Amino acid sequence: MSLPLYLLAVAVFAMGTSEFMLAGLLPAIAADLDITVGTAGVLTSAFAVGMIVGAPLVAALARTWSRRSSLLGFILAFAAAHAVGAVTTSFPLLFATRVVAALANAGFLAVALAAATTLVSPDKKGRALAVLLSGTTTATIAGVPGGSVLGTLLGWRATFWAVAALCLPAALGILKGIPAGRAKEQTPDGPALRAELAQLARPRLLLVMLLGALVNAATFAGFTFLAPVVTGTAGLSELWISVALVLFGIGSFLGVTAAGRLSDQHPGPVIAVAGPLLLTGWPALALLADKPLALLALVFVQGVLSFALGSTLITRVLYEAAGAPTMAGSYATAALNVGAAVGPLIAATTLSTSAGNLGPLWSSGVLVAVALLIAAPLRTVIVAGRSTEVLK
Repeated sequence: MSLPLYLLAVAVFAMGTSEFMLAGLLPAIAADLDITVGTAGVLTSAFAVGMIVGAPLVAALARTWSRRSSLLGFILAFAAAHAVGAVTTSFPLLFATRVVAALANAGFLAVALAAATTLVSPDKKGRALAVLLSGTTTATIAGVPGGSVLGTLLGWRATFWAVAALCLPAALGILKGIPAGRAKEQTPDGPALRAELAQLARPRLLLVMLLGALVNAATFAGFTFLAPVVTGTAGLSELWISVALVLFGIGSFLGVTAAGRLSDQHPGPVIAVAGPLLLTGWPALALLADKPLALLALVFVQGVLSFALGSTLITRVLYEAAGAPTMAGSYATAALNVGAAVGPLIAATTLSTSAGNLGPLWSSGVLVAVALLIAAPLRTVIVAGRSTEVLK
């Protein structure tokens, strides 16, 4: 594996850290900017909205862009957004920086996924993509908790500076090692963009995207407001927020790994097992949140189940969008980020109810319940072919 590829993975690590890090920083941001924790949680939705818009838009535009210049532009824009976010005292401006960072993130991933395979021999493309995407899973295990610790010790702004700094070696790697060719070379027999966009009219694709969005909404509803549960309901110190995030990150890594081995050929058993367990887990977490050991154990379990179920559903999106080879990834990304945008917004409304800090956990359970209710009849709705049977 070439050094530029690993430097691209560093950029993906920085971007993954940025996407998830607010879960451990919301109380500090809220206190510093004199806003409520619920209002601060909207920053997570801002990032997700940027990804929703950016993923399909840039996936379409990046077909004709130079790989080197587009990757460099995206990573520098991402770094600049975090630098501005680190110094601003304005919540609206901080919100805007999250949208800009998300657009840059979406663009970077759209091009990097194609560029990564050009840095290795043809028989190592799978390994190249694994190295690149390892940045995201590593972010959930190390980057997010590390950012939480850094925020606790030096303030939340230090975490924003750290993310910006991580982008610099990646920028150097792009300049030195990325070919200047187009991000996506088109072939005469490849589908036109209009034909790929027409795939979105297929009911089966839309249904699976909806399921993926609902499960991810549940994940982000609970995950975004985990810090107040740890320090408030459980009565633990701020450093335990990092412990909880590490456990959730390890669980998510294990969940993605397990689903990766099963979701292609056996999505039904994954959904049938993980779905009901996930539905049970969120209310259990709310009821046992005042018991630290039970809280930490269930945070780990919910990480496993959330990402096992979510990644399986998103894999089905890729199968259903097989007729859109250059846009399928953006459809999956959009589904995930619709959930990431809606989940915290729904959860924030529960903070002012009698449920208090536990409201987001209850809302996560409701969202999973809605997903399972929709999924139940899909065996009869989605019928033809192995690749299109979600509950086979």
